[in-house]
Amino acid sequence: MIRHIKIVVFLCAVVILHSCVPTKTVREADTTVPDQYEGATGDSSNTASVKWRDYFKDEHLSSLIEIALQNNQELNIVLQEIAVAQSEVKEKKGEYLPFVNLQAGSGLEKVGRYTSQGASDANNDIRPGEEFPEPLGDFLIEARANWEIDIWHKLRNAKKAAVMRYLSSVEGRNFMVTNLISEIANSYYELLALDNQMAIIKQNIGIQSNALKIVKIQKAAAKANELAVKKFEAEVFHTKSLQFEIQQEIVQKENEINFLLGRYPQPIARDYDGFETLVPETVHLGLPSELLANRPDVKQAELDLLAAKLDVKVAKARFYPSLGLSAGIGFQSFNTEYLLETPQSLIYSVFGELTAPLINRNAIKAAYTGASAKQLQAVYTYEQTILNAYVEVVNQLAKIDNFEKSYDLRSKEVDALTASIDISNRLFRSARADYMEVLLTQRDALEARVELVETKQKQMNAVVNVYRALGGGWN
Repeated sequence: MIRHIKIVVFLCAVVILHSCVPTKTVREADTTVPDQYEGATGDSSNTASVKWRDYFKDEHLSSLIEIALQNNQELNIVLQEIAVAQSEVKEKKGEYLPFVNLQAGSGLEKVGRYTSQGASDANNDIRPGEEFPEPLGDFLIEARANWEIDIWHKLRNAKKAAVMRYLSSVEGRNFMVTNLISEIANSYYELLALDNQMAIIKQNIGIQSNALKIVKIQKAAAKANELAVKKFEAEVFHTKSLQFEIQQEIVQKENEINFLLGRYPQPIARDYDGFETLVPETVHLGLPSELLANRPDVKQAELDLLAAKLDVKVAKARFYPSLGLSAGIGFQSFNTEYLLETPQSLIYSVFGELTAPLINRNAIKAAYTGASAKQLQAVYTYEQTILNAYVEVVNQLAKIDNFEKSYDLRSKEVDALTASIDISNRLFRSARADYMEVLLTQRDALEARVELVETKQKQMNAVVNVYRALGGGWN
């Protein structure tokens, strides 16, 4: 009867504690995305599945990416974060398994003869004619186990949350790989563009120098004045100064690439010939829903959300009673001579303990409220990451289309201005055009050719960025 009463009391206590547990509304993430990308038709293939070695066919660029994946310091730091997350998984896994400790100890005790314990020891001989030794020794060898029974899956959920964060750190590494590859590719194409701009400026210096010679000849023949000569000289000096500005940009861009490669400054091997005729890779967008599987940052946000949900369960389980078991077995004696005698020196014990928070649960409530808020935060982060991924793809798709059209028009502009240089020179020689028209025509042609190269660079960058936006490069 008493046993039944105890069971009823225990169940009532559990019900009361359960009823006092606060409950937060869990909001699920909205993962719906449009069926198609804006301005794109349905495409079953997806460029994100193409490996970076197949996507970037320039041998020099592939070599740079290969070196960066081995030496980049930031990437190596992230790899260590993965190792830390992996060790946390092992730590959490060990928490819901029994802890077994081996302990040994020794001591010495002298009790007063005229005390209850001293009188009792004197009157209780362990052998005829022998009293307890004085002082009394105490020697112990014992194995002790402690185990918290995971009734509410508090420890298991904590382990699962650690696993989710480990997987999240792996996806973080993949996202960094994607960004690293795209950053090197973008910098490489910018470097090729600068090389081409340098070549254009040098060609223009030759054209302007020839024009300067003609003006000097015309001055000698009284067909031009000193003002025209000085204007042409100033234009040559201006263009020559531009090549040093471009050279500085080349040095800085090379050093940026070397930094990404984890090495000290050195020349970057490249071939800039044919840059203006580069044909961008054909991009297959696939379906927007594939972003959830292809983009490492989206998968990372999803795993962080799963971990946050498990954290809420762990925090909630702290309101419930916890059951702990402890057991020990070993040998204990007042003399090492008797320490291993069995069964006289054998000791063992088994205890069960049930504990539950009753008064002043503010810390547990605060932890639960904080975990719930972080879970909601993770929901918003996940949704934001999906939205950002979709917008990035649409933006880069628009850039590819618009820069392609812009490049075609700028090519025609360059052709027209290049032809106008010869025309203006002929008109100037025949005194049917003044020197300012020649100078402006040369300057316009130079700017147009430089802008054409910049447009090609932006076009190539858009192709790189749409590959990254789709989630390519890490696999």
